[in-house]
Amino acid sequence: MIDNGSSREFLQINNLSKTYREGDQTRQVLTGCSMSIQQGEFVAVIGKSGTGKSTLLNLISGIDKADQGEISINGLNLTNLDEYRRTLYRRENIGFVFQFFNLIPTLTVLENVTLPLELAGSDLKDSRVSAIRLLDEVGLLDRLETFPDRLSGGEQQRVAIARALVHDPLLVLADEPTGNLDEDTGQQVLNLLEQMTRKIGKNLLMVSHSKENVASADRIIELREGCFTQVI
Repeated sequence: MIDNGSSREFLQINNLSKTYREGDQTRQVLTGCSMSIQQGEFVAVIGKSGTGKSTLLNLISGIDKADQGEISINGLNLTNLDEYRRTLYRRENIGFVFQFFNLIPTLTVLENVTLPLELAGSDLKDSRVSAIRLLDEVGLLDRLETFPDRLSGGEQQRVAIARALVHDPLLVLADEPTGNLDEDTGQQVLNLLEQMTRKIGKNLLMVSHSKENVASADRIIELREGCFTQVI
């Protein structure tokens, strides 16, 4: 169990468990996990492939629902919400950065970044202003009308970072964000993601298979055999 005992806890996970059916078998992925994250903290969760890192992010974001336990973000217990309300909460409050970018190929760079705001019903003009400002920050102001397949992997991930931040989320979740990039490009992307989230005081929770990839995190937690252990 990991629990920092802070009165400023932003994310709280209590006794979280999750199993999946695989054919005739049941696989226990998470077993009674507990941890907390302070406001503004950058926390990394490391673990080997298949240990449940992506499952953890899916539960925190409300994409999936735990078998047992509670997840609270900024005082709201997400496990009490039905699927529709979890979807609305995720759309408004969670930013995602994925390993494989997940950009929509038929949309331009600018359209990909404005999409979260459009889904939330924001004014189109205001959405474009916010997206252009972030694309300028990630160094892609000259690629607004470019489609994703014309970008390098590093450029696509920078677009994904802008998209994750454009709706001013409470929490940014990053799932192996450098896993599809070479070492140098991956480090540049990590530096950019950390710099931008820290600059605006957002919480960043990143999962990775490598401790070296997340060395700059405030805390590193290992996910092993379904439970958390603190890494010193």
